[in-house]
Amino acid sequence: METTDASRRDLLFAALQRALPTRALSALMYSIAEIRNKRFKNALIRTFMRYYPIDLSEAEFTRVEAYAHFNDFFTRALKAEARPQPAQPLALSSPVDGTISQFGSIREGQLIQAKGHDYSTAALLADADLASEFYDGGFCTIYLAPHNYHRVHMPFAGALRSWSYVPGRLFSVNPSTARAMPGLFARNERMIAIFDTEYGPLAVVMVGALFVGGIETVWGGRLTPPHSRAQEPFHYQPMRPLQLIRGAELGRFHMGSTVILLTPRNACAWRNTLAAGQTLRLGDTLGVVQSLPVSNRS
Repeated sequence: METTDASRRDLLFAALQRALPTRALSALMYSIAEIRNKRFKNALIRTFMRYYPIDLSEAEFTRVEAYAHFNDFFTRALKAEARPQPAQPLALSSPVDGTISQFGSIREGQLIQAKGHDYSTAALLADADLASEFYDGGFCTIYLAPHNYHRVHMPFAGALRSWSYVPGRLFSVNPSTARAMPGLFARNERMIAIFDTEYGPLAVVMVGALFVGGIETVWGGRLTPPHSRAQEPFHYQPMRPLQLIRGAELGRFHMGSTVILLTPRNACAWRNTLAAGQTLRLGDTLGVVQSLPVSNRS
């Protein structure tokens, strides 16, 4: 087995999290972030801004006082011109502000989490049949730090085919935990949306994490909390057709987390300057969609 880059500190942090009541802590954080007392929420936002590099000048509302509570600030909208989409119509764009954890090819159904840690597409999607649509395809994992913009947007135009909620743990998804905890993204609570696009299926996976008090979608509203302890995933079909253009909002996180994109075989050529550890902004080009015959779009 390939060795990992996990340090003793990484391993200790991962072990500590296994002992924590992560769902209860995340629900508590969500409750605190919803407090509307003006003095409290303004102080909480300003304290947060002292520790993290946040530029409110690009936000729709530039004053701390304009936000109803911390969650309102954390999921703030940006000005319309702040994150333009690529001019290239076949570009697959970054759905978020964040940092690339890993990207590349799905090899024999396996994705890279970190050095020495692979995990399966079937485990991530909680559906072996669905995973087969992405066999030998591509993936890109993007980590959202606490200071990042936390709305998630469409990387390419598509129609929502189905979506799932997979209950799970709420371990941190920061690089330290990713290096130390095998199968992290397939263990955590997550929302999986499958879109049908011109090049075939596109999976957008929003992974919950420690202190991620909520996940929302534009079609279903708040998904969590509460954080389910069920053992099986919940699968849904949209009640009405939903078509989203590239750049349209599809959901949001309350606190930082991770988004994973999956594309089918030969569907996308990653940009040759892409690299793990690279900082991204919403709308940056990840790759270019390839022209596929209809027979390959399944």
